[in-house]
Amino acid sequence: MRTRAATFLLIVLVIFLGWRFIRPMNIFLVDERFAWPVDTSQTPEVLTDLSAKQCANCHPDFYDEWQTTIHSQAWTDPYFQTDWQFDKRQHNCRLCHTPLDKQQPQKVLSYRDVDKWDPVLEDNPEFDKDLQHEGVTCAACHYRNGKIVGVIGDTDAPHPVKKLQDPNQICVRCHIVEGERWDTFFRFPPCGTVAEIRSTLKDTADPGSVSTTDMEPSPDNKVTDNMSEGSSTIDYRSLGCVQCHMPALERPLVAGGKSRMTRQHLWRGGHDPEMVKSALSFDFNDIDSTGDQDREKRVFRLMITNTGAAHYVPTGTPDRHLTVQLRILDAQDKVLDEENYSIKRTLMWRPFIIDLWDNRLKRWSPQHYEIETDNDGKAVKAEAIVKYHLLDEKRRQRIGYENKTP
Repeated sequence: MRTRAATFLLIVLVIFLGWRFIRPMNIFLVDERFAWPVDTSQTPEVLTDLSAKQCANCHPDFYDEWQTTIHSQAWTDPYFQTDWQFDKRQHNCRLCHTPLDKQQPQKVLSYRDVDKWDPVLEDNPEFDKDLQHEGVTCAACHYRNGKIVGVIGDTDAPHPVKKLQDPNQICVRCHIVEGERWDTFFRFPPCGTVAEIRSTLKDTADPGSVSTTDMEPSPDNKVTDNMSEGSSTIDYRSLGCVQCHMPALERPLVAGGKSRMTRQHLWRGGHDPEMVKSALSFDFNDIDSTGDQDREKRVFRLMITNTGAAHYVPTGTPDRHLTVQLRILDAQDKVLDEENYSIKRTLMWRPFIIDLWDNRLKRWSPQHYEIETDNDGKAVKAEAIVKYHLLDEKRRQRIGYENKTP
């Protein structure tokens, strides 16, 4: 009898694990903030189709900036499209890459599961393909409940306006991704940048806290998010998303208007080399400060510190990583010694999602990389090469993405 029971349990276990290997990959919880598209049913007539080009009539500078961003390519970006197709066109990806209901080919009526990965859909007669191709368009951030939301309330705009308590409310709609499920064992899910910031604020003594300005007052610093279906209390101002990714600039809000403090709609981040560089500080030295010429070995140490980003570097998808190459060269630039390191996050995805290791750069936590060489007079140069990679090569080949641009 016991043998039969054990055999039955073994068969059940094998079937369960087999299902875990072939099931759709639900890698995070679908938060209430983005479980449903932004409802545009109350759009005032003056805002017409909610397109970015319509906004450009009055806000040309903001439109020009937006056009240069990855946000504007959130739907059309070839890597996203390839990755999305490979992952079986998961519907909830649309809810952040094209947040407006008119950008959705189908309406979300309800969900069959608690985790909100299995929606009940029907065709959307209001679907606007041109608007879909605008990705994270102006209205995706600035339109809520029939009004245009922003940090300035005293305007003579032809459309209704609502003042935000803090602009970081908008960022959190998509970047709040959580992963606390029974079958996941990672601290931060992909796209869980807010979770990284919160962890950093909690775990490190921040000697240079996120700078903010008085242009976005937040009286009690804690804001209840009622911008969407869900509701929770978050210290938005401490996140610093806007303060870092949208530099302040004094200029007219509308063409010909009075000059006032605004923010540039640039959102430079992981796709911008200069932005990545600005997050990191480097120190590369011979670690023997005595200058002893009789020592048998010389050791060179590269120290990298994340001094500019409140989140980890790199953040976002685990495909992003840094490589460190340390080399010792002779007078003819011949390589005498070489050491290679990776700064990345490695996950096991099936049958359960588990963080295997994560040595990414936390804020204010320096990491060291060393190379040792013989002190025989041949070495004349020590070289450190740090590269940032948006995509892992094995992943690129696996999903069939053709673009080999680093």
